[in-house]
Amino acid sequence: MAAPLLVNLSESLGSSEPAVRLILSILIGYPCAMVYRKYLFYQTPTVINVFHALSGLALAAFNFGSQIYHSAVCVLVQFLMMRLMGRTVTTVLSSFTFQMVYLLAGYYYTATEEYDIKWTMPHCVLTLKLVGLSFDYYDGGKEPSQLSAEQKNSALPSVPSLLEVCGFSYFYGGFLVGPQFTLRSYQKLVAGQLTDSPGNPPNSVTPALKRFALGFLCLSIYTIFNPYYPDSYYLTDEYEAQPFWYRCVFILLWAKVILYKYVSCWVIAEGVCILSGLGYNGVVDGEHRWDACANMKVWVFETTPLFGGTISSFNINTNAWVARHVFKRLKFLGNKTLSHVTTLIFLTIWHGLHSGYILCFSMEFFIITVERQALALVRDSPLLTKLANSPLYPVIYLVQQFFHWLFMGYPLVPFCLFTFDKWLKVYSSVYFCGHVFFLVAFLAMPHLRKALVPKKERSETKQD
Repeated sequence: MAAPLLVNLSESLGSSEPAVRLILSILIGYPCAMVYRKYLFYQTPTVINVFHALSGLALAAFNFGSQIYHSAVCVLVQFLMMRLMGRTVTTVLSSFTFQMVYLLAGYYYTATEEYDIKWTMPHCVLTLKLVGLSFDYYDGGKEPSQLSAEQKNSALPSVPSLLEVCGFSYFYGGFLVGPQFTLRSYQKLVAGQLTDSPGNPPNSVTPALKRFALGFLCLSIYTIFNPYYPDSYYLTDEYEAQPFWYRCVFILLWAKVILYKYVSCWVIAEGVCILSGLGYNGVVDGEHRWDACANMKVWVFETTPLFGGTISSFNINTNAWVARHVFKRLKFLGNKTLSHVTTLIFLTIWHGLHSGYILCFSMEFFIITVERQALALVRDSPLLTKLANSPLYPVIYLVQQFFHWLFMGYPLVPFCLFTFDKWLKVYSSVYFCGHVFFLVAFLAMPHLRKALVPKKERSETKQD
């Protein structure tokens, strides 16, 4: 009976059935969180873990059927590695290798040329959770003096039980699309410590509903405008026949619309975490904060004219996970640029095996590098600083936003189209304008510094 209803619903919404199942599953997190608050908050950790594990497994089965065994195998293997290998580097390396190889094998055997919602989608979220768990377990065996403040907050003092790992892995607020959170945070949730009212469920209904409303707004925008800006239009003769300016503007508008797909899911899921209490982040300036599981800074995302600002406001918890467990642990390399490149390589592989991911993240590195040089130029040049602070800035801001979103959409093209033949066709149709623009900017930057920055400032910057 459920299947025909879902088919009819997906047809009326103009969406695929797997996408409708996914959105419904994220929304079901809200009643699950209400059940936890009303009936289970004062129960034992065993009861709470069973509820979280079973509810998450039910949602997984609703979406992926018997293929939930993939996640179950990885959770069990992760638990056994921690139990049998202990707090060793071998455990961390074994966990990283097994979980990543399993994920990549899943990508390889299920890959198509389209974006499909299948078991590998939540599994990439789970992979980071389980690898992070091994790091946190390993850190728990170190002396506190050897750990950073961040590591101290997530380090595990004892080996978790299998039930605890299952509850953490399948928690309904984060299993399908994230966010990332640590087992220590989950343990505090189960212990009833993540609340603004000690001993009672958190007063988080209002902040949770605010995130739900914002997420629903983003979902509505995506649902309304996506039919006008589909990925498939790039590959049509009609797109290729359009004027150059139209093709560029389409990339800009398409990028804004396509990203709402991710924004809506993350913000709605964040509301589930807030409602359960997992989003509680203590008191700052006398106010209770509920942003521990924030995966989006929506206002920054909408208003920043900088590529770096968009990246830092997007998929925040995943970026924080990568910074904590990859970038910062590469400190031994002694080179930030090399650590940054290695981190982007990891992100590329983690996303999938398509060539589009490689191009997207390599372009991200190049764009951010050029932007940092441009910001330094504006900062050090008296003329450009004066111009940036002049009454003309509103006009400059609008121009910035145009180029910002045009060239945010530019690397998103291969990210969303995946394969070489598709993204090459699009880039050819716009004459590789993004590549040319940033290459020229990169080559021109030293000459612009020489022309616009006083000699004293140039020498001080070089010393820094």
